[in-house]
Amino acid sequence: VPYYRFAAETNIHTDGGKLVTQLIDRPVEETRAKGFMATTNEKRGFEWRADQTATITWVQALDGGDPKQAVPYRDELFELKAPFTDEPRSLIKTQNRLRQVHWGDETMAVVDDIWYDNRNTKSYAFNPSDPGTGVVTLFDRNLQDEYSDPGQFATTRNALNQSVLALEDGRGYLLGEGFSDAGQFPFVDTINLRLGTTQRLYQSAYTDRVERLLSAIDLVTGTLLVSIESPNTYPNYYLRNMRAPSLTQVTDFENPYAALANTQKTLMTYERDDGLSLSGTLYLPESYQAGSGARLPLLLWAYPVEYKDAQSAGQTTSNPNAFTYPYYGSPIFWVTQGFAVLDDAAFPIVGEGDAEPNDSFRRQLVANAAAAIKALDQRGIIDPTRVAVGGHSYGAFMVANLLSHSNLFAAGIARSGAYNRTLTPFGFQREQRSYWEAPEVYYDMSPFMHADKMKTPLLLIHGEADNNSGTYPMQSERYFNALKGLGAPARLVILPKESHGYRAQESILHMLWEQDQWLQQHLMPNQVTP
Repeated sequence: VPYYRFAAETNIHTDGGKLVTQLIDRPVEETRAKGFMATTNEKRGFEWRADQTATITWVQALDGGDPKQAVPYRDELFELKAPFTDEPRSLIKTQNRLRQVHWGDETMAVVDDIWYDNRNTKSYAFNPSDPGTGVVTLFDRNLQDEYSDPGQFATTRNALNQSVLALEDGRGYLLGEGFSDAGQFPFVDTINLRLGTTQRLYQSAYTDRVERLLSAIDLVTGTLLVSIESPNTYPNYYLRNMRAPSLTQVTDFENPYAALANTQKTLMTYERDDGLSLSGTLYLPESYQAGSGARLPLLLWAYPVEYKDAQSAGQTTSNPNAFTYPYYGSPIFWVTQGFAVLDDAAFPIVGEGDAEPNDSFRRQLVANAAAAIKALDQRGIIDPTRVAVGGHSYGAFMVANLLSHSNLFAAGIARSGAYNRTLTPFGFQREQRSYWEAPEVYYDMSPFMHADKMKTPLLLIHGEADNNSGTYPMQSERYFNALKGLGAPARLVILPKESHGYRAQESILHMLWEQDQWLQQHLMPNQVTP
């Protein structure tokens, strides 16, 4: 039983420690229904109401916590005011599992819910002082449909110094990232919370840089805190008056990554063999000349994501105008070593209708990789015989599968991954089914089970103290032992005292050295292919 299902009490005390009341004495939850949307049948999610004094709220499942139960409403939100002796008052019922409450004032609040199985999310506005006046459904959408994302509600601090909805005459404000087929154009909308209608107040028009809407300073006057950046211009802060309009610079940071300042950067779009739109951010060396005939080695870096519809899977959420910001695990460094780098390459795994994405995981994985390599090859940029693939965590799992089930790559780098899915038998990543429900899926997706097929050089890196439940170090150790026992070209590097991500300077520098040596050895980037 995980710790969050242990027996527990939730009590209210005075600031002097005196017990006021007990809200729940929860027994140990020995069993729970299956599925990501399963939850406890007891009261859960205790929180103080942000717009009221001494008012506690909680959620109760209406389906017994079992997502397989067919019910009109899944959850119900309750409140109880001091002195906590009255009967709890019901505020709202949600069709999906309640996710978050945005408190506003005594007459306005917003609730978000979610249902993972169909990726549906809804937002409702209601009057907490008079719940019987009805509920307005503000949004009813696919959680993974980035192009329809209405944005996040702007907040402010109330007299209690609590974060609440920024409201004006029954209207709220939404700050959105603004992804679309045409690109990324962040926006500010006002929304009538009684009618659900929106009106655009501001939308960034930049096509050569990125403006990020960070905070609503004063929506009455129209003042926003924003940051503006470009591929070689470090992000700086500005005060934007969206009503005037005007822009006042606040900071003047210089680019600390001069070596990457003139790197060529583009958003590359291409199609999978089934017509699905894919994309990735392509980095090319400063000296590279298109049409020169020179073909570069490629380092492809990715992370698979599951979807329930092809439309959402084909959307682009990368902006080529974003600042080129390397972090310790980034593949971008190798553009300085003569590589083409395709970072954040789209690797959607789609399962529409009753089909589960992972039922065709391997096929779609290879199709994603093949599409990227084919597109770059057809454009005369890369040498398709000198391609390496890398990834971290679930991305490492992807790498091992690609090397086991395709001949597309000359080498692979897999960091902090899991390779035997039977060691995570109650689900992994976005897979809800247990091993006993879908043993063939667990077997087919596990690189460990196909170690005999590995013929491509694979560098395995893992933190010695990785406490991520799905990626304990033994995953890499046992997979490496299997590979070596079968004669596969593999190397295992264990980083002392490191967890799922790496922190020590010594570890990071050694990781970069290992990766560079591996790529130099197996892709020979100094060799220019005519």
